[in-house]
Amino acid sequence: MGFSTDAIHAGQIPDPTTGAVITPIYQTSTYAQEALGKNKGFEYGRTHNLTRSALEANVAALEKGKYGIAFSSGLAATHALMSLIKSGDHVIVSNNVYGGTYRLYELNMKDYGIDFSWVNTSDIKNIELVIKPNTKMVFIETPTNPMLNLTDLDGTAKICKKNNLISIVDNTFMSPYFQNPLTFGCDIVLHSQTKYINGHSDVIGGILVTSDDKIHSRLRYIQNAVGSVPSPFDCWLILRSTKTLAVRMERHNYNAQQFTNYLMNSGIAKKVYYPGLVSHPQHELAKKQMRGFGGMISADFGDIEIAKKILNNVKLFTLGESLGGVESLISHPATMTHASVPKQEREQMGLTDSLVRFSVGLEDIEDLIQDVENALK
Repeated sequence: MGFSTDAIHAGQIPDPTTGAVITPIYQTSTYAQEALGKNKGFEYGRTHNLTRSALEANVAALEKGKYGIAFSSGLAATHALMSLIKSGDHVIVSNNVYGGTYRLYELNMKDYGIDFSWVNTSDIKNIELVIKPNTKMVFIETPTNPMLNLTDLDGTAKICKKNNLISIVDNTFMSPYFQNPLTFGCDIVLHSQTKYINGHSDVIGGILVTSDDKIHSRLRYIQNAVGSVPSPFDCWLILRSTKTLAVRMERHNYNAQQFTNYLMNSGIAKKVYYPGLVSHPQHELAKKQMRGFGGMISADFGDIEIAKKILNNVKLFTLGESLGGVESLISHPATMTHASVPKQEREQMGLTDSLVRFSVGLEDIEDLIQDVENALK
């Protein structure tokens, strides 16, 4: 089936009791059992929930995978990945990832004896250079947050298979609509469903998708054993949102390209980071492994005062954390999403104090451009 068809139908059937077209919210903590040792396949709400199962099947289909395992947040899903390794193991991670990922791994998981190497995976040779005998996993984010660097998915998957490593891709920025890492041979896809998959800034959620039976079995066990599952209502809200994912992503993509042209042509930004730009160093790779360029743009204004003027005076762009909502958001990574990353490391990546990240929403693009113009005035 096509993407939009799967988005609307995959994992969902009319309710067998009433014929309701929309999957119900199964708001229950437990289930009546027919007799001792006999049930209908459902025992406890943390372990089984039909609304959650429908969402997991839906997103798995969109990512071209067999299994979806939903969690209460993107970071809960990111943490669950650590159940695939043990103390003494080594993990390779893209050096420019979401700040919460850095905080969780570098400032927390290291305390449990897990070793991390933070490398620039935009050159996949850097991955091979740091592989050790105890390396078990490679975690990449492409495009990265907020510098929008890309990693070659096919090349990374081949390196991981050659060295018997688990390959993981944070696909949050692209959504399943624009990129499907599993089709390039990667083992696991991670999403913060808070972002584009839900897209309405009203849910916190995460999900892992895989086609590997062994990985799925372990992650499913952890989902139940640790218990960081999303509520039935949150699952229902996200399932509502995937139905419009295709049309939303098309508009995000269009608006972001128009907004990028404005930033470039107006000359107000010293540097603009967007994979859709021909000047982006990995533009050709973007065209190869992505079906669009997404709605995320970062711009360095070269002067913190100019950045502050925009951040503090825009009216349509909302100054706040997160991204991927229908409304446009603006953030200052150095003091917000990436505040936990040491300043020296931020600047080595190009993440300066004058860098602003734009999550371009679905408003009329003329109004968004005028919003920035008014802020500068």
